[in-house]
Amino acid sequence: MPSFTGRDIVSIRDLPRPDIDHILDTADVMEPLAKAGSEMLHGKIMATLFFEPSTRTRLSFESAMTRLGGTALGFAETKGTSVEKGENLADTVRVVENYADLLVVRHPLEGAARMAAEFSKMPVINAGSGAEEHPTQALLDLYTIRKELGAIDGLNIGLIGDLRFGRTVHSLAYALSQYKVKLFLISPEILKMRKEVFEEVSKHVTAKETASFHEHIRELDVVYMTRVQKERFADLAEYEKVKGSYRLTAEELTKAKKNAIVMHPLPRVDEVAADVDTTAHAKYFQQVQYGVVLRMALLALVLGAV
Repeated sequence: MPSFTGRDIVSIRDLPRPDIDHILDTADVMEPLAKAGSEMLHGKIMATLFFEPSTRTRLSFESAMTRLGGTALGFAETKGTSVEKGENLADTVRVVENYADLLVVRHPLEGAARMAAEFSKMPVINAGSGAEEHPTQALLDLYTIRKELGAIDGLNIGLIGDLRFGRTVHSLAYALSQYKVKLFLISPEILKMRKEVFEEVSKHVTAKETASFHEHIRELDVVYMTRVQKERFADLAEYEKVKGSYRLTAEELTKAKKNAIVMHPLPRVDEVAADVDTTAHAKYFQQVQYGVVLRMALLALVLGAV
């Protein structure tokens, strides 16, 4: 059984499949504790260093820590912190590690979480680094798929929308490449999956790049929608060209497999219509609950409670 005590969770690529499966199995154990509560992490402190806006990820980590009896502190934006005075990331990390047993870092720059881990004596969990990776989102996505469909192996999974800047789909594609799946990478040409991600993933699973969502919806077991991320575009004219590329409606879902699930890392803009919410396919709000349970598992593992 893999040991996670004191371990950094920076990239999904650092986790072989046995490690991922162990995290998912531990999340199963955490499900009843999410309702009943636990003192498993009593006396432990988690610091959240969020240099970038977040709702779900930050609150999910704080909820997970609280449900396990621990304490959360930190900041949700740089305003009012020493970052405004010019303090660099390394110094912020070296200061805050004195206040906590674990650091959760979200940053707009790629590589920031790995750098934080290099400077910190405490374990670091990457809560999103630029357009690069979001490993805990990928783990909760895997957990959602396993809970809702019973297994991950054997599925056809479509990643749809912004595959260039979407850090969630980068981590998820890497993670899924360790399972026996077929990937459909559906995006406009200028938002195609990063070359290095596609090449690595294609070594392990069949991955098809296409611009046509409608052509493949009947084949998909998982429809993973993403928003086109305006904040990642240097040229807003390019954003305007692709912002409405894909829109999933309840009518479109009538063509899907009966048991197909629709997922989304959220927030959504207009790529998933509100009428999808009431269909049996919609699982994106359930993902949020699974995210708490999954992050409870990660915190308990990294802090040595299980």
